[in-house]
Amino acid sequence: MSPSSSSSSDALPGSSILFYLNGQRVVVDRPDLDMTLLQYLRSTGLTGTKLGCGEGGCGACTVMISRYDIDESRIIHASVNACLCPLATVDGKHVITVEGLGTSARPHPVQERIALLHGSQCGFCTPGFVMSLYTLLRNNPNPTEHEIEECFDGNLCRCTGYRPILDAAKTFADMAWKQGTVAADGSAHITEPKTKGGCGIDGCCRLQKSPDAEVANGSSAIVHDPTKAPTSIAGGCCKGLESDSGCCKSQKRHDSGVAECKAVNQAEADKAAVISKFQRYDPTQDLIFPPFLIRYAKRTTSDSEPQLRPLDITSTDPQSWCKRYLRPLTLSGLLAALEQYPDAKLVAGNSEVGVEIKLKRSKFSTQIYVSDIPEMRQISDTPSGVTFGANITLARFEQALDHYGAEYGAQRTQSLAALRENLRYFAGNQIRNVATIAGNIVTASPISDLNPVFLAAGATLTLASASGERCVPMAEFFLGYRRTAMQNGEVLVSVTVPFNVEGEVIRAFKQAKRKDDDIAIVTCGLRVRVDEDQRVVDAAFAYGGVAPTTVLAHAAAKAAVGGTWGDRSVLDRILGACQQELQLDYAVPGGMAEYRTALTTSFLFKFWAVSCSALRIACAESLLAHELDDEERVVSKARQEYAPVEDRAIVGKGVAHLAALKQVTGEARYVDDMPALAGELHVGLVLSTRAHARILSIDAEPALALSGVVRVLTARDVPGENHWNIFKDEEILPTDTVHYYGQPLALVLATTQKLAQDAARLVSISYEDLPAVLSIRDAVAKSSFYDETRQLINGDVDAALAAADLVLDGESYCGAQEHFYLETMGAVAVPKGEDGEMDVFASTQNPTEAQMVVAEVLGVPASRVVCRVKRMGGGFGGKESRSVLIAAFAALGAHHTGRSVRIALDRDEDMQVSGQRHPFYGTWTVGVTKEGRILGLRARVYSNGGFSHDLSIGVLERAVSHLDNCYRMPATDFVGRVCRTNTQSNTAFRSFGGCQGMFLSESMLCEVADRLNLSVEAVREINLYQPGDVTPFSQPLNDWNVPLMWDQLKAKAQYDERRQAVDEFNKHSTHRKRGLAMLPTKFGISFGVKHLNQGMALVHVYMDGSVLVAHGGTEMGQGLHTKMAMVAAETLELPLESIFISETATNTAANTSPTAASASSDLNGFAVYNACKELADRLRPYRERMVGESFAKIAKTAYLDRCNLTAAGHYCTPDIGFNWAKNEGLLYFYFTQGVAIAEVELDTLTGAHSTLRVDIIMDVGRSLNKAIDIGQIEGAFAQGQGWTTTEEFLYFPSTGRLFTTGPGNYKIPSAMDIPRDFRVELLEGADTSVLKTIFSSKGVGEPPLFLGASVFFALRDAVLAKRRQEGVCAP
Repeated sequence: MSPSSSSSSDALPGSSILFYLNGQRVVVDRPDLDMTLLQYLRSTGLTGTKLGCGEGGCGACTVMISRYDIDESRIIHASVNACLCPLATVDGKHVITVEGLGTSARPHPVQERIALLHGSQCGFCTPGFVMSLYTLLRNNPNPTEHEIEECFDGNLCRCTGYRPILDAAKTFADMAWKQGTVAADGSAHITEPKTKGGCGIDGCCRLQKSPDAEVANGSSAIVHDPTKAPTSIAGGCCKGLESDSGCCKSQKRHDSGVAECKAVNQAEADKAAVISKFQRYDPTQDLIFPPFLIRYAKRTTSDSEPQLRPLDITSTDPQSWCKRYLRPLTLSGLLAALEQYPDAKLVAGNSEVGVEIKLKRSKFSTQIYVSDIPEMRQISDTPSGVTFGANITLARFEQALDHYGAEYGAQRTQSLAALRENLRYFAGNQIRNVATIAGNIVTASPISDLNPVFLAAGATLTLASASGERCVPMAEFFLGYRRTAMQNGEVLVSVTVPFNVEGEVIRAFKQAKRKDDDIAIVTCGLRVRVDEDQRVVDAAFAYGGVAPTTVLAHAAAKAAVGGTWGDRSVLDRILGACQQELQLDYAVPGGMAEYRTALTTSFLFKFWAVSCSALRIACAESLLAHELDDEERVVSKARQEYAPVEDRAIVGKGVAHLAALKQVTGEARYVDDMPALAGELHVGLVLSTRAHARILSIDAEPALALSGVVRVLTARDVPGENHWNIFKDEEILPTDTVHYYGQPLALVLATTQKLAQDAARLVSISYEDLPAVLSIRDAVAKSSFYDETRQLINGDVDAALAAADLVLDGESYCGAQEHFYLETMGAVAVPKGEDGEMDVFASTQNPTEAQMVVAEVLGVPASRVVCRVKRMGGGFGGKESRSVLIAAFAALGAHHTGRSVRIALDRDEDMQVSGQRHPFYGTWTVGVTKEGRILGLRARVYSNGGFSHDLSIGVLERAVSHLDNCYRMPATDFVGRVCRTNTQSNTAFRSFGGCQGMFLSESMLCEVADRLNLSVEAVREINLYQPGDVTPFSQPLNDWNVPLMWDQLKAKAQYDERRQAVDEFNKHSTHRKRGLAMLPTKFGISFGVKHLNQGMALVHVYMDGSVLVAHGGTEMGQGLHTKMAMVAAETLELPLESIFISETATNTAANTSPTAASASSDLNGFAVYNACKELADRLRPYRERMVGESFAKIAKTAYLDRCNLTAAGHYCTPDIGFNWAKNEGLLYFYFTQGVAIAEVELDTLTGAHSTLRVDIIMDVGRSLNKAIDIGQIEGAFAQGQGWTTTEEFLYFPSTGRLFTTGPGNYKIPSAMDIPRDFRVELLEGADTSVLKTIFSSKGVGEPPLFLGASVFFALRDAVLAKRRQEGVCAP
């Protein structure tokens, strides 16, 4: 067989694609032109790759795509967002998904390490992290820690706080993994795997024993199985047979604030021991790139083999959005295609077009894929500059910029360096790996990161058409919003960037809400050239984000030319000209007009200082350059600390999440991963386009006319009760009135999800608009309240205010927060065909309410409905009540069609339909002594409840009861109301009002401290509750450790020394300021509704000795099932692997409480314990008679003896119950407490900031699983940090339409936003005798969240330092 001799230019176009998937060849003839790679993968059963957002912003869909690059003659591995990758574009490539790496039985080292080092909680985002790290290792088997951190810049996690993921990933760093040797973060050094018997701590006492003694003592301290805890033995790892220097685990911690709390840091010892058992990473064992694809790319395949050829695929589906897809292989072929299809949409990385299709519902009937054209990927240089092929990816662009910078030197390549600087923070790796220069330029985005730099650098564009080529200066390219100088039939072929000359400086600046993977608020490229006398010869100041297109500030440049660079008068002149020229109107699209205008001059001032320094011009500003240039971010580090558990076999140990290995390998199934049943239908939501209106008519005929649309359901199709929630003030589907923009009005049932969604948009609604209330302040002004009021009145506030040295009035506000669970809401309803029975598989924290509401909606008894929850991809309270509505939609469709019905919301739908954290507004009057001691507080707080009650009253109760936080307030008058607005019904969110109440009071304390000229930490400390004090809700603090933790953390984290260091830094830094804040928290644990404080469990012991546990809690990543299995194993005295928890279902755990309020371990844990204790008591006689026999034999013997091997357990919290009217009773069973210190650095010119260090200590009682609790603390902290810094929920003020509908404009923290130094410790050795909880543990899910606000208050401290420097007295 001879190689194919046909060239690409004369090859006939094909209509099928060929690629490899996890090593197997796949050929798809006439692929669906609307289908993404993600949709294809999931349709084949590879459901490990997840849909998190659909816009390439979360990384849950990350896969690795490998290709042979003809230009570089090498294989390139790229992490790619499968959600944006059209299926047709993978021709000639190798796609590897998480399933292609390993299985839970035989995981890949990447999967193993993330799983066993606690890097997976809910697990939904985990496959994306696995694939990002795997891709890095395929390209570089020995990466640095910095490269490892950077590889995750396109991946988001809402559960973990990222730290354990980074810890696991860094075991692959070149400095950490050499021949099987791992170095930890400095607190523990790992021994060589060849040295057996050690606990992992360098110098372990076991290593000092003779081999015989070592064998006698037992050397298997760490078991590889993640379901087994690292063994901790009383007396240390040597079982008390200590070496002369004593056991390595029995040394007293000198930094402990609790007396006689012994042992070294068990957290690091556990980590070290787990790492020492890891399998080595051997790159030679990874899936190879198929050799055939190399020949395919080179076009050297034989005549009998498939050949690379142009593609011309037409769709046979009349409902397809894309009708024709072309893939030319030459520039001439592209230009010919454009002549034939002048309106065709060019597609390369699809990062822009894909988002337009997904979110804007744009339809491009003809698409031309241009990324396989070699002529458009060439890079060349001349003495005057570098020409970049317009179709090189941004990742390749980065590499080329680095290459030419090294070749030509820093001075000549400043423009290239400026481009490189902005690329560092341009989107995520997955986007940069496919997006191109041409795509960035031609889309003409007004907030492009690169276009201002190209413009300032004087770049030239080469455009080609069938008529020839022409060059266009970048300055003449942009004509208006999304309009360019390109003519029909033209394509951008290349971009030429000139080298810089002597006397020239260029820099790039960008400001966004989040530094990594975020759209710019304002971005710029600034250039100046001076002669030997420092007179400005030329200047170009280009900005994005301040006009409909990228613009040059001509007036500012004109003001500079001819002036002396370094002369302050010139600076004043250009700043004034810039401010005047780029002034933004208040109503400018995107908002933040004043801030954006300020950024233009801030950037220009920074450039002035930096450029003067670079040009060695002596002026006052040049001395500031060191603090104004962007600094390299340091690699993060972390430390966790807890003591060993020496009196229990399992409970308390740092066992990895039981499903972790299934999650990292893609085996863990979520609702939408369930295989479709025959005839299954999908739900499309018809959403309101009004905030408040009467529904005049609903016309579904256009939707029903589409083939495949089965039915459209409205309120009249609800057979049973159409009202739901606690107050029955919300309809399943509205009958006559719309209450918020985005409210579901009707349901479309169709054969595919895309068809259902498309058809839903064809349903026509006629409205009559009504007045709308859209904010708290509007609601307060219009007295738009729900009826309920909550108040706590103690003492005589008026007398307290009269006796005070200072009486201060003020107000505080905290905004909404999106849950952003990575798995959106979804459900599958399966009718059983008789007696109205139905199974509902739902992503819900509240299976019982889902069961009850579905039964009521369908008009059947609850016994006919079973709600099942395997796991959730995050919940955080967002799936406690609002998920019930989604389950009801699916059930309603199944009821009417008799077919299985599936609903899986897209991210934008989820954010529109579901509620968020309640915004709060509060006014207060406080009286204090001159020392800052609180005498009395009168507070009025208001929450935005949205259009229905939902859980808003409970949220309000917790907010009001947490206004005191950790402070004694002798006289209080707290009153709270819930505002009724025309927005989504806001709902439960981790901390459930507690953080809002504490934030209001902490903001108040800051203002008190400012007025008294005291440090706010001193005010906090003087007001701390002491043991025995009584709260405003009449509860004595008998279990109170905040003062102890305050003192302990203050000393251990060296607060006083760091305070001095921060103040000293601020003295010598003009525009960069540091801030420090120390913040306590207490969080009450119990449901506010008495009857919810109960749990139940059902435990079966089978004849083979295996145990099945069912309980009322649901698993959403918090490790509840793991903890419950540990409780069962401890109580039954069995190995953990004997215990299995399958799911939470209402036919095995009936009448359950929602998994919420941080009480699920308490309630269900005691229920599991009670059931297991009963079984253990029944089996004790058999165990005593059958000593030494296996448990399987014991269980079989008991069964044959007719012993009941099933037990039900129930638990209800004792003494709980509170009367708000009388302010009496027990509101909370106990308090989980903590203290945090945060240190930040703030750029006061732009608002950019970084969190330098955070120290946390938490009192979680005697933890059920210390490693999981550490993870909960870190994850909650990250959510709290995001709530108070980067996360901003925005509506269009005129319509009430939600603006922030996905990761593109709603920014949760990324892995790069967490503290650079993150230290978390559990309080050990405290008295837990008063705790009446399961094994004296405490709930931990919600309490740490408020500590994330310490970052906000540290930033406030930094701002205060700047204001004091500027002579501004009040903050």
